[in-house]
Amino acid sequence: MTAPRPRVALVATARPTFAVDVARERAAQARELLVALGAEVTGPSGLVMTPEDLDEAAGHSFDDVDLVVNVCASFSDASPALRLYSEVDVPILLWAFREPGPVGDRLWLNSLCGANLFGHALVVHAGRVPHLVHGDPGEPAVRDALARALAGELPAAPSLPDVVGERAGDPEAVERALGSLRGRTLGLVGDAPAGFTPSRYDAALLEELFGIGVDEISVEDMFQRVAAVDEGQREDERRAATAAQPSLAALDPAQVALSAGVTSAMRSWGEDSGLSGMAIRCWPEFPSSLGVCPCSSLSRLADAGTPTACERDVYGAVTMMLLEALGSGTTYLVDTVDLEADDNLVRLWHCGAAATSLAADPSDARQDVHCNRKIGVAGNFPLRTGPVVMARLTEDPVAGGLRLLLASGESVPEPNRFQGNTAAVRLDTSAEEFVQALVTGGFPHHTVLAWTDVRPALRTAADRLGVPVIEFATAESTRSAS
Repeated sequence: MTAPRPRVALVATARPTFAVDVARERAAQARELLVALGAEVTGPSGLVMTPEDLDEAAGHSFDDVDLVVNVCASFSDASPALRLYSEVDVPILLWAFREPGPVGDRLWLNSLCGANLFGHALVVHAGRVPHLVHGDPGEPAVRDALARALAGELPAAPSLPDVVGERAGDPEAVERALGSLRGRTLGLVGDAPAGFTPSRYDAALLEELFGIGVDEISVEDMFQRVAAVDEGQREDERRAATAAQPSLAALDPAQVALSAGVTSAMRSWGEDSGLSGMAIRCWPEFPSSLGVCPCSSLSRLADAGTPTACERDVYGAVTMMLLEALGSGTTYLVDTVDLEADDNLVRLWHCGAAATSLAADPSDARQDVHCNRKIGVAGNFPLRTGPVVMARLTEDPVAGGLRLLLASGESVPEPNRFQGNTAAVRLDTSAEEFVQALVTGGFPHHTVLAWTDVRPALRTAADRLGVPVIEFATAESTRSAS
């Protein structure tokens, strides 16, 4: 008697700002491979990119299948994950592809980051634990993993580590640092982007744990502030920015001037409101309505000592404020976008808002157009090398409140892999297990990268706050080098 074919619902998600042709080709190859492995494949035939696509995908049945495979053909926000899978009572496998573009080009797909965002949404907001396969359809390891999944043996989610690292030798200094945060204000521009679940936050929890308040204004209010910047102030900022970043002279003068207006407006808002950090809804309105990307403005503010987070990531910004209060120096909010398991390497990246002081060569911290929007102004340079720490405050889906993610490694020299700001980090623990845990453990797609090892103080701060620490490290690497 012939065994029944495994039934698979395949959904391929993507976003139009990425390399759609490549995403479509990879999604077709993924479907072909599942069929070749013996699966009966249903689900929408095209990429799910628009609200209309999502409505059509929701019309497919997920109740009479053995497995749902969400192909992250390119980056996508987590709206499809929550709309399609919150109530589905079958296993969910997220499939992330490798990055195909040449060195120095933009991220063509950003597929792994999309899977990370889906994982956070499913774990934290739907109570579902997904599984992850990472790699391209032609890889033997991917074929083997899918064959096992079709037979009911899904990729195992790694257990979250229980490493206990050393605590600060001067706990009173940690208390003073935590005390310095009380009464501070974080400035927010706009709402959380649609489908960006890590950008949601609990204002009462921030006040309770850290004593940090928030000052929220709308994107439209910020645009009015930009329009109100007088010509002399705008020109002074343009001249200062170009002196600090000479590559601005090669860009569209109108966009450079508009970027100077954004910087001036944000700086004035910060001074007038007594802000200690900012979290900005940087798209779609800035590029689509104002006609400029705010990345270089956030970089300018970060160089002047104000932590800045894009995508209105509040907990990301608070993580930056905490790290810097503990002595980390300037930090940067990054996505985990690439994995080379054989070299134990992850690549951390964002569009180009890094402080120029964090450049591998600060004298050559090039400014450019934005990698996807193709308008100014965003940084385009590799990040500093040397020992690094990754940290992130995020929701605790089990106990409630917050938990703290920690990892460490070495940022190694290489050309800027992706347009924007990239660091190639060789982790102190298994990079493959780290990436698997990011997705299946419900951690955000954003972490904060620091170049000063403040982990002992950070662990002590977490103890004082009652925040559990989830640290990806070997026992030897938990000891600070400082």
